[in-house]
Amino acid sequence: MTLFRETADVSVRPAVAGDESAIVDIQVGAWRGAHGDLLAGALDVLDLDAMRAQWAAAVTTPPAGHRVLVACAGATVVGFASVAPVPATRAGDAPGGLLLALEVDPAHQRAGHGSRLLAAAVDLLREDGADQVQTWVLDGDSARAQFLSGAGLGPDDTVRELASDTLPDGTTRTVREHRWWATI
Repeated sequence: MTLFRETADVSVRPAVAGDESAIVDIQVGAWRGAHGDLLAGALDVLDLDAMRAQWAAAVTTPPAGHRVLVACAGATVVGFASVAPVPATRAGDAPGGLLLALEVDPAHQRAGHGSRLLAAAVDLLREDGADQVQTWVLDGDSARAQFLSGAGLGPDDTVRELASDTLPDGTTRTVREHRWWATI
């Protein structure tokens, strides 16, 4: 067994035009794997072309401070993360950062890609002057909660409810998310 190689097998890099299809495939696959039952109706009606167009725009013409990163195994994109700035709430305070998305292809999870993506995302937020990072975790997502807890993030008391789809009886199904954060 070779201990060292001349090139790295794994990496994180800024997303580039053309990565959007892999990002959408990873995002939908991760959502189906982690939340298939909870988001079944919503996942069934996703407009994948619209998602690809949105990710293409996020990669090529992002708003100020927004960034998209991809994790690679060799040349294959196996995960992604997206961050955005959070303005300071009071004059003189440092801004924060929001981890909008962090997903790894289910077949490549538990190989360190998520940790590399999170570390790179935090590095970018720090470069932009952020002093904290926050993200949202869906109720029941114990794997994400465990991952974030292991990275030093924790929940605060902020909860939000989002509509996920319309049930056959016409009522709206909602999901709850909890905000997690950490000083960086």
